[in-house]
Amino acid sequence: MFAGIVGRLLLTTVIGLCLQTTLPASAQSAAEVLTQVKELNFLFLHGMGGSSCSMQLLSDHITEQLPAFAAIYERDNPDIEIRMNKLIRCYPGYEDIETWAQNITGSIDEHFGDKQDLIIVGHSMGGKAALYAVAQNINNLADKTAAVITINSPIKSLGEYYIPGGGEVVDYCRTVMLGTDEGICESVTLRDSSQDGEWVSQNKHWLAFIAAEGAPLSEQFDRAGVDIWPRDMDDGAIPLSAQYSDAADVFYYGQHGHSDFGSIDEVAALIADRTLRYIFGMPIEYSVLYKEGNLEHKADWLLGTDHWTDVVGEVVISSGRLEHSNKYWTRWLQWEDVLGECPPQSQRSSILVTRLSIPILTSIKEVRWYNPDDPEDCRLYIRTGAAPRTTVRLDWTIYQQDLLPEETPRSHYEVEITDGTPLAAIRQVSWMTVDPSDIRLRIWSEAQSPFRWFKAALRTYHRESRQRQVIDEISTKVIIESIPGN
Repeated sequence: MFAGIVGRLLLTTVIGLCLQTTLPASAQSAAEVLTQVKELNFLFLHGMGGSSCSMQLLSDHITEQLPAFAAIYERDNPDIEIRMNKLIRCYPGYEDIETWAQNITGSIDEHFGDKQDLIIVGHSMGGKAALYAVAQNINNLADKTAAVITINSPIKSLGEYYIPGGGEVVDYCRTVMLGTDEGICESVTLRDSSQDGEWVSQNKHWLAFIAAEGAPLSEQFDRAGVDIWPRDMDDGAIPLSAQYSDAADVFYYGQHGHSDFGSIDEVAALIADRTLRYIFGMPIEYSVLYKEGNLEHKADWLLGTDHWTDVVGEVVISSGRLEHSNKYWTRWLQWEDVLGECPPQSQRSSILVTRLSIPILTSIKEVRWYNPDDPEDCRLYIRTGAAPRTTVRLDWTIYQQDLLPEETPRSHYEVEITDGTPLAAIRQVSWMTVDPSDIRLRIWSEAQSPFRWFKAALRTYHRESRQRQVIDEISTKVIIESIPGN
């Protein structure tokens, strides 16, 4: 019995010694804390025939700029931490859009499988494929996506646009591909992704970055001296009006080529900034349609080339008909008239006078502003003349500037020839003045005689500040993390 008691005492002593050696170690073990996190999971998609290198500069700028945006958000939401993940990979670049979408989702499953709330940034065909994959919910991608960002992507069917010689765009694409086309040409030229974009816009978010040259026949981004879209403003690859549809949030970022964002720091930095503003719910000045119009000209029968310079985008403020009759049999007469008026604070723009009477026997000797030094005085001075027993007759119109409010300045314009003959072109387009409120355009066009002609559609856009709260729709994760103890 005594031996048993001694044994139990020894066991108790050993256990006590063990506790003394193990308890301090437990006190120094890692503590667990709960962290609320919003993950921004960026997926970058290159375009047709491209590589991941084309997206690297933009990815770098987003990575560099993100901490400043995250700091502002975390200041206003101190319980939430912003983290970033990104996936940039190469994909076969000449397949049809269905195969392209399958390749994208397969890559996500393999390398980004545990990520949700994807922010997909796609250039050119990569953006078109992203809209398709999300809208069609390829491999449940819609459930994993928060927003799609497209950059110079061919949203609309390119088959609706004119190419030199008037051939089919899909055939032109296949010729350029030189046998490498594996379905991409039909997808990029014939498929209209407007409905895909509409679905993404209504159920997720879609921001479209667009850019182009300054006029349809500009040489800014011609390849090997050839303008493949001579009737449209384009970026060297895609017409401007094809880079978005009505459902998109559109940001025009200037006169830039199709892939400039991949090599020009300033362009990549701008797109990165606006992308992060979009995500974090900060104001962005979207491009919104303001006014539409038309322009047409036809050359005369004389050999040569007819040239025109037009000012468009004005507003008629006063018009009428002027008529004077000379009752004398042997005496020429002249008349002076002051016509028209201006609403208060108007800015005059131009005058149009059209003679309706016989040119040889009647004349318009002088047309000018009544007060040339006062831009707010819209009155018109006209001096006319007529031979004996004739009548001088004319129509007159006074135009004023169409000025935008200061808070919604102009954004960009789109000019495209919608119909016409060969050898008719719009060579140059510019804003009338440097005033960001002045929406008027000056257009230089031409057509070779005899009787060649064109019709053009004109659209001007202004900037409108809007916000999208993408960040609020990104889920918050609770992550258990270990913090070393003392």
